[in-house]
Amino acid sequence: MTTPPESTAPTESLPRSVVPLRGFIPSLEGMRAFAAIGIIVTHVAFQTGAASSPIMGRIWGRFDLTVAIFFALSGFLLWRPHAAQARGQGHAPPVTRYLFSRAVRILPAYWVVVTLVLLFLPNAGSSWRVWASNLTLTQVFVPLTLTEGMTQMWSLSVEVAFYLMLPVVGLLMAGLRGEAARYRIPVLLTASILSLSWAFIPISTPDAIHHDNWLPGYIPWFAAGMILAEYSTRQETWLHRLAARSRVIGAIAVAAFVASVTPLAGPQGLVRPEPWQFEVKIALGAVLAMALLAPLVLAGEHRRHAILEHPVTLALGRWSYGIFIWHLVILAMVFPVFGVIPFTGHFLLILTVTVALSIPVAAASYALVEEPAGRALRNRFRATGHSRAE
Repeated sequence: MTTPPESTAPTESLPRSVVPLRGFIPSLEGMRAFAAIGIIVTHVAFQTGAASSPIMGRIWGRFDLTVAIFFALSGFLLWRPHAAQARGQGHAPPVTRYLFSRAVRILPAYWVVVTLVLLFLPNAGSSWRVWASNLTLTQVFVPLTLTEGMTQMWSLSVEVAFYLMLPVVGLLMAGLRGEAARYRIPVLLTASILSLSWAFIPISTPDAIHHDNWLPGYIPWFAAGMILAEYSTRQETWLHRLAARSRVIGAIAVAAFVASVTPLAGPQGLVRPEPWQFEVKIALGAVLAMALLAPLVLAGEHRRHAILEHPVTLALGRWSYGIFIWHLVILAMVFPVFGVIPFTGHFLLILTVTVALSIPVAAASYALVEEPAGRALRNRFRATGHSRAE
């Protein structure tokens, strides 16, 4: 994402413990890398049958909460300019520029994956509905269009819906600035709590379509990042102090994950949870994401995160979008190449090979598609002096 230059005369100074309101935060890029690998883990676990084992199966399966990390990262990075603007510390980008940057970031590489999968993957399907819904990222609304090699794209559909919603939320909250900015966090928190009723609302949908896979069901995950963005514009608060206590905040993250592994957050495997279990999982995912990201965005520039900021981790984070969109294609090819029948085991073998192959494919996707598209965008707006934020 690109952001406008910082205001040269902010109305409220920030404590030294807060990260910059603009620019690239290396540790967040590193966190993307771990989230992408976590998504591979959960998908390999399901497709090898490892997710059905009595104890470890629940753990591998619950690695799907790494999606909460991705959503919270988007919430933080995309809401950060709005939070800064509300306190006179910068300006949010114009809507047209913002939407164009999101389209350039997401669509070129995604369309390459969709085209190749639907043309060459044997079981992907080729009906016009499958093509249309996948090309437009509306597959969560059209029955039987989440197809082989791209079933993970439901979350990208939700993400894009959030991209479209964010300028509207920014407009609705534009009046909460200056002294009124103190109400912004309560508004976001209230919206998150209210959204936890989404799974209970009786909404009629076609067969194989579930309304809890739509954006309203995941508002708390995005809001976790948005709330962190709001706190990042404030003088030191209780959350800044908590984020700086690595053992305490780490224990909160572990507790949230452990609770999510229990039946409280739903049954094991691909069995659909009860509405209350779905909402418990969403709440725990929001806590987990906030606990993992808070030390990176609130604990201060002086705090180093050696693993997250290691050059290898940063490279994986840079390629994380490619890892996400390509890994199920790789996984679908690994099974026949190694003569392994799906759901019959070999978890570690399939995981190792899938990760090993997904990384170079993602690197190529970044070099050949994502980076050229991003470079074109930077050239388009070079006169405005933007800096990279996502």
